[in-house]
Amino acid sequence: MQAERGFTLIEIMVALAVFSLAAMALVRLESATIRGASILDETLVAQMVARNVAIEAVTDAQPPTAGRVTGVETNGGQAWTWTRQVSALGGSRVLRIDVVVADRTGTQLGRLTMVRPAPRSAT
Repeated sequence: MQAERGFTLIEIMVALAVFSLAAMALVRLESATIRGASILDETLVAQMVARNVAIEAVTDAQPPTAGRVTGVETNGGQAWTWTRQVSALGGSRVLRIDVVVADRTGTQLGRLTMVRPAPRSAT
C-alpha cells in the first residue's frame, strides 16, 4: 500500500490561522492609514485658514490693533474658529501676529506666526 501525500487537517487549520492573522494585520494597517489621511487633510485645511487670516493681517493697509480677535471662517465645507493675537515686539516697531485655528470640537489643528512693521506713532 502506498502512503498518501497531502496536508492533514491540522496543517490546513494552522495555515488558515496564520493567514487570518496576516489578513487582520493588513486590515488594521489600512484603518490606521485612512485615519491618518483624514487627520492630515483636516490639518492641511486648518493650516490654510491660519495662513489666510495671518496674510490678511500682514497685507492689510491698516496694521491690526494689539490684542486678541476671534472669528469663524468656512473652508473645505467646514467652519473653522480662528484666534488672532497681535503683540508689539522690538520696542513697538514690529508687530507679532499669532494665529491659531481650531475645528468644531475645539481641537487646535493650525498655528502660524508672522510679523509686520508697526504703525508709526504721530508725534
